[in-house]
Amino acid sequence: MKSEPESRIIKGIDVKFSIDDLQAMPDATSQWDGVRNYKARNYLRDDIKRGDKVLFYHSNCKVPGIAGLAIVTKEG
Repeated sequence: MKSEPESRIIKGIDVKFSIDDLQAMPDATSQWDGVRNYKARNYLRDDIKRGDKVLFYHSNCKVPGIAGLAIVTKEG
């Protein structure tokens, strides 16, 4: 899962979301949306299943890379 820990404004909305933001969410869960690449979107929608482990990747930052692990809690 790719995320952006540093601010980036799209259509007036800050789209940053880091692993720290995820950990701060209730039950450490959040909806994943805003995937722009259609192949990645289709893969997430069709092939990722509940319980799958995923890498939480920080992009658009000074040192991009894997920031942590996450587990998928809902399909589709």
